[in-house]
Amino acid sequence: MNSLLASARCIVVKVGSSLVTNDGRGLDRDAIAAWADQIARLRQQGRYVVLVSSGAVAEGMQRLEWNKRPTAINELQAAAAVGQMGLVQMYESCFARHHMHTAQLLLTHDDLADRKRYLNARSTLRTLLDLNAIPVINENDTVVTDEIRFGDNDTLASLVANLVEADALVILTDQQGLYSADPRKNPEATLIQHATAGDPALERMAGGAGSNVGTGGMLTKILAAKRAARSGAHTIIASGREPDVLVRLAQGEAVGTHLRAPEMKTAARKQWLADHLQARGKLTLDSGAAQALREGGKSLLPIGVIAVSGDFERGELVACLDEQGCEIARGLVNYTAPETARILRKPSHEIAQILGYVDEPELIHRDNLVLL
Repeated sequence: MNSLLASARCIVVKVGSSLVTNDGRGLDRDAIAAWADQIARLRQQGRYVVLVSSGAVAEGMQRLEWNKRPTAINELQAAAAVGQMGLVQMYESCFARHHMHTAQLLLTHDDLADRKRYLNARSTLRTLLDLNAIPVINENDTVVTDEIRFGDNDTLASLVANLVEADALVILTDQQGLYSADPRKNPEATLIQHATAGDPALERMAGGAGSNVGTGGMLTKILAAKRAARSGAHTIIASGREPDVLVRLAQGEAVGTHLRAPEMKTAARKQWLADHLQARGKLTLDSGAAQALREGGKSLLPIGVIAVSGDFERGELVACLDEQGCEIARGLVNYTAPETARILRKPSHEIAQILGYVDEPELIHRDNLVLL
């Protein structure tokens, strides 16, 4: 099977901290220059590339001579602020050798959770690509808090893939790809060359974080592939230390692990709903309502809700759980949390009598609901 990158016109490339900083020893100029060389060749082929790069905190630690990654949020933010300077300077100088401009974008979850800011970010990215600039994106660690952080740049890269409607997401890591078990612990682990993004078997198989420099593990990469697939983007997980890995993938060579996206795409607005990482509340559904959502494409009515938690206002995002506690959907709710608590398990025609008014007969309309 050929590389999923061979026919891709728009590509998001993510490189992790351990690669960018040579396992925490400082920015690896040779490695960054090599990726810049490869991306320049992809641009010559008429492909658009967005780069998502970790490494600001690790570079800041190096500059501040800290041997241990801090846990205090203010120290992490300080390290990111110091390190981001070196990171963007390095990318700028490496791409300048190819007479290419770079552009820095620092994002938080709030930037993508707000619909207007989401659309503005998409417009900016598309304009930069049309101007032949290489967007270099990182999480805005200098201002982010635990409540709004993406948590890892694999997640951020998948959201960017949805944002620009990329054809492929390439996650470069310090491993050859996705293995059946942790190859550092199990010598019998085998490389998975091809699978389908979103296959639950991949999530069950994946382990936790493996690097003391970055925060991501193979599980975050599998979940990133699942999220990127919503907009039709295939995902490739490969070693960033493999010579000319991006060029070889573009030439059709099947390097690393290829996770194919299912044929069906999710509409752009519903991608945005699905990619909200911070739901304001939770609704637990009975088995009938869960089945109606999963199989019937129905709206969620209050009679199918058996429990509500959280503090949300009308129009905010809530998660829909089945009776086993698994999230099956999310959407924009038509009533506040207190109002929802009063009308759950009630038929829609009783809403006006209970609340004194009726806005919508549905708790969540199917146009504002996305299945996960």
